[in-house]
Amino acid sequence: MDNFRRKTPEEILLSISDIHRGRLKIYIGAVSGSGKTYHMLREGQTLREQGIDVVLCAISMEGRPETMEQAGGLERVESIEWRKDGLRQQDLPLDDLVARNPEVVLTDGLAHRNRPGALYPTRLEDIKFLLSKGISVLATVNVYELEGVRELARKMTGIVAEHTVPTDTLELADEVRLIDATPETILNRLEEGGMKGSQWHERKVLERGNIGVLRELALRLVAEGVNESLEKHRGEMGMTGPSGADERILVSAQYHWNGSIYVRRGQQIADRLSGDLFVVSFAAPGKVLSKDAATFRRSIIKLAEKVGGTFDELPFPGRRKLAQALIRYGIDRKVTRIVLGHSKHSRWQEFWQGSVLNDAVSRLQGIDLFVVADRAERDGERIFPVKRKSDARQPVELYRRPSPQEMERQIRKARRGRFKVYIGAAPGVGKTYSMLREGNDLLRKHIDVVIGLLELHGRKETADQVGDLELIPRKIRTYRGTELQEMDTEAVIRRMPDLVLVDELAHTNVPQSVNKKRYEDILEILNAGISVISTVNVQHLESLNDAVEQLTGVRVRETVPDSILRLADEVELIDVTPQTLRQRMKEGKIYGMDKVDQALGHFFKTVNLIALRELALREIADDVDERLEAWERVGSLRGPWRREEVIFVCVKLNQHAERIIRRGFRIAYRLKARWHVAYIRCGSAVGDEEARIAALQTLTERLGGRFEVLGAAGRRRTVDGLLARALELSATQLIIGQARESPWERLFHGSIVKRIMRGARSMDVLVVAESESAKARRGLRTRG
Repeated sequence: MDNFRRKTPEEILLSISDIHRGRLKIYIGAVSGSGKTYHMLREGQTLREQGIDVVLCAISMEGRPETMEQAGGLERVESIEWRKDGLRQQDLPLDDLVARNPEVVLTDGLAHRNRPGALYPTRLEDIKFLLSKGISVLATVNVYELEGVRELARKMTGIVAEHTVPTDTLELADEVRLIDATPETILNRLEEGGMKGSQWHERKVLERGNIGVLRELALRLVAEGVNESLEKHRGEMGMTGPSGADERILVSAQYHWNGSIYVRRGQQIADRLSGDLFVVSFAAPGKVLSKDAATFRRSIIKLAEKVGGTFDELPFPGRRKLAQALIRYGIDRKVTRIVLGHSKHSRWQEFWQGSVLNDAVSRLQGIDLFVVADRAERDGERIFPVKRKSDARQPVELYRRPSPQEMERQIRKARRGRFKVYIGAAPGVGKTYSMLREGNDLLRKHIDVVIGLLELHGRKETADQVGDLELIPRKIRTYRGTELQEMDTEAVIRRMPDLVLVDELAHTNVPQSVNKKRYEDILEILNAGISVISTVNVQHLESLNDAVEQLTGVRVRETVPDSILRLADEVELIDVTPQTLRQRMKEGKIYGMDKVDQALGHFFKTVNLIALRELALREIADDVDERLEAWERVGSLRGPWRREEVIFVCVKLNQHAERIIRRGFRIAYRLKARWHVAYIRCGSAVGDEEARIAALQTLTERLGGRFEVLGAAGRRRTVDGLLARALELSATQLIIGQARESPWERLFHGSIVKRIMRGARSMDVLVVAESESAKARRGLRTRG
């Protein structure tokens, strides 16, 4: 109905104003030197080539030859220069810019403060003025110059921005693009003299760990903005439930002594998964709380606020309707995981009074269920062990002689070449372009660089970047009467360059090749002492395979183990907005014109690109955080995880097994835990069972876990066997899939999920919900 409602005069005026208003695009980075100005100028050159009237003003390029080169040919409008504390400052000459009236103005320093007596006190207000005159603006800002980030940046790094812009500044922009750069890249630029200027007077910014923290802040900040855009698009398309790109944790905590334990556990999970936290309690309307309950209520509300969660109190609907109300609340808030406590009721109590936990398991709709261990029942251990003391690592470790195996590993690592990966959300973001540009930069610095394999896909801009780089001829292989080309790994190693550029990390080699996958070729090259720069899209990471299918409806067949990305010395994200990517597609810069319409209507739909962009931002943010912890920094944005975890994954031989294994890996990786996958078999193998088991074992081992097949005397003994093995391994978290059992199976054999939860009260239990795509497929089969 709203589509047909007559607009108010105010709405009409606002629409007219928007038509006349210029566009604002903001380039955001971790610190000065990330490459924001370079990329802004590069876009300015592209716009000029397209016939757009572009000028630049108040841009600092001192000591940055690459940036100065990008400014060549662009018209400059002279800025108003003045000095503050002896340092040169540049203001925008608004009258001159309005008189010149270009279509686009490029400028640096969004957080800049103008000279006393200027028309406006800040550059942000200058930019708003230009936008109101119909002039579009491209501008740059550092993440710690945003007011909402300033305090966290100060707390984590000690860095305090001299000037900031309001928190909602990014919301004013039509586009926000993150310019990602690794600490190694930024420090190399500084060491080589590629960055000079007043912005580097604050030495704290240049500490490797601080750059990493600010980088993660920038990644997560942009991901949050992308998530809001994703939710908007999904809402317009009528899509409900969690998108799968981000995590939202819901804790159900009653006014009881253990309520705060559940909230704390939920906070830990939310921190490690970089997700939002919701806390909900149910209370009978009009019922006066006891003194103890009132005290617990105050403590839970206070704790939820302290840990950054959102607290809600809902009317108690009755015990048998509690799970339904909880899941409905979770669905409305697009929750991905619900945190509950184990039931303390007996089977008969659950039968007569109902079980919230069992009801929740049977009603899960795309939401996982996390059941918090009741360790006090077994041995009185607290859920959160005491924080390790800073001197826990004994000095004697420094003097311990390495074993022969450790010595061999250290020698291999010392001999291995450096490995850098450019990662993006989708084809066409500019990964290969960036790889070639870096290769040419290094070539000019007398590094011996060659191209091992390059996939141009007819992209002229990318081909122009090849420059003077030597190309190693490909090896021709014959397969089923067809000649196919692959990278000649042996030729690369014989040539023995300093660095080789290899495109498309996830590529599958021609059958009968020595190595099945290109990443195996790369490992061989690295082990020969040759450094490698490669490219990959985020959807090719093995552990994200299910998330990508949920987001896009596309099952990616070519994947690489996540361990390959962790092996890289540097991982750098190439971020491009969906608007820009779709425009590149329409111009034929990604695929041939004959494939454009199909791509735009399928994989390159706006909602898919937004979702993949968010997934890439969050994945690299987590990677940055892991590297910060590896550098043994005290502070980590996701907080410390102080428990020694062992993950035990139980699988069936059904279509969900791979998904459960991938989920187990991602959890184990975030908790730095050992993890095991177990399948329990009754009797001898039948049909293709052995082949299926072999496939699951291969996947588990590719992801770094251990797989085993357990035996059981009968089906009713399977749960006992699984729990016994989990206890034997000292498992702290057990992961199972949401079972779809028929009434007859439950009658004759009992519900496996419920029996596991009843017998695993000393462990955390995660019940992984059936995916939406799997539910849809099952629904189609049922209707058929």
